[in-house]
Amino acid sequence: MNEQDLRQQLLDHLTADGSVRSAQWKEAVAVTARHEFLGGGFFRQVHGSVPTAWEPVMPGDEGWLSGCYTDVSLVTQIAGTIVPGDIHGRILRQPTSSSTLPGLVVRMLEDLEVEDGMRVLEIGTGTGYSTALLCHRLGDDLVTSVEVDPVVATAAATTLATLGHAPDLVTGDGLAGHKDGAPYDRVIATCGVLTIPGQWIAQTRPGGQILAAVCGWMHSSELARLTVHDDGSATGRLLGGQVSFMLARPHQPPPLGMLPNTDGGTERDTTIDASILDDWTARFVAQTAAPAAQRLDLGDRGQLLLDTDAGSWALLQPGRRGWRVRQGGPERLWDLVEDHLQRWLHDGSPSQDQFRITITPDGHHTYTWPHAR
Repeated sequence: MNEQDLRQQLLDHLTADGSVRSAQWKEAVAVTARHEFLGGGFFRQVHGSVPTAWEPVMPGDEGWLSGCYTDVSLVTQIAGTIVPGDIHGRILRQPTSSSTLPGLVVRMLEDLEVEDGMRVLEIGTGTGYSTALLCHRLGDDLVTSVEVDPVVATAAATTLATLGHAPDLVTGDGLAGHKDGAPYDRVIATCGVLTIPGQWIAQTRPGGQILAAVCGWMHSSELARLTVHDDGSATGRLLGGQVSFMLARPHQPPPLGMLPNTDGGTERDTTIDASILDDWTARFVAQTAAPAAQRLDLGDRGQLLLDTDAGSWALLQPGRRGWRVRQGGPERLWDLVEDHLQRWLHDGSPSQDQFRITITPDGHHTYTWPHAR
C-alpha cells in the first residue's frame, strides 16, 4: 500500500473511532504526512522481551512506512540522546521522546476547542506532527511551540520547514511557557505534568483554556481541560479515557535508590483491600493524597509505597483475614491514601470524567468529585 492510501486509511480509522470530529481537523490530518516527521526512524518494542528491549526501524525497512500510519505511539529517542540511527541491534534503556499516537493527538486538538484567529502555545514540539496540524488549522503565525531538547527541536524545525510551515519554534523549558508570545487563547501540552505550571496560567488570557495530562508517580493520568479566570485561578474537569504521556523531564520521579528497612514502623489492619491500587482511577485518587509517593509491586511480598525524599514508606501485605500495612517515616502514607480512597468509595467510585479540578492563584491544586446522595 502506498503512502497516500495509508494516510487515507489512518484518517478513515480516526474518523470511525471518533477521534476526528470536525471538518477542519479532518482536512488537517488528510494533508499532513506523518512519515515526514519520522524520517529518522523509530524504535519498535521487541515482542516478549523482559526487560523491554527496543530495535530500530529505519526508512526503507519493512514495516517503517506502514508503522508511520498506524494509530500507535512511536518511540523516537531513548535515554535522552539515542536515536534509531545510532543503534544496530537492540537496546534496553528507557524511552524519552516519542511521536504520540495520532488518535490521541487529534482527540486533544478537537478537545482544545480552537476557533479561527486564536493564538495557541504548544508545550512539547516533539517530531512536529501535531505542530503541523495546528499550523494547517490556524496558520503558522498563530502557533508557538516549545521543545526542551535542542536536537529534537532542530529535527522538527527542519521537517516543518520542508513542508512549508514556519511557526514560532522555541527551544527551552516548556514548563516556563513562552511569555514573549503571551497572552495565548489556548495552551496544549503533549507531555505529562504533576501539576499545571503557574506560568501557563499566567500566559493564558482570562477565558482561555489549558489542555494537559495531569499525572502522578503511581502511573495514573488524565487529560484536564481548564479555563483561566481574571484572578489567576483556573478551574475545569478531567475528560476521561485513561490517557498516558511521558512526564516532563523535571517532573520525573527521583531514583528509588536503596529500599528502606521495612522491619520497623507500626503495623495495623487496612480498611481497604490494597489491590484496589490496580485500578486506574483508584491510583489517581491515591496520587492526590500522596503525590510524592511511588508504588512498587513486590510480587508475593505485597506492595510498597515510598516517598524517597521524605523517607516515608508503607508496606502492604495480604494476610489471612485481609491486608495489613506497616508504615514508617515522618508521614503515614497509607493513612493519607486510605482516607481519600474511603471517601471516593463512599461516593460511589465516580469515574475520572466526573472529577473537577481547581487551581488557586497560589498554585494549590484540588480535585473533587460528586458526593453520593
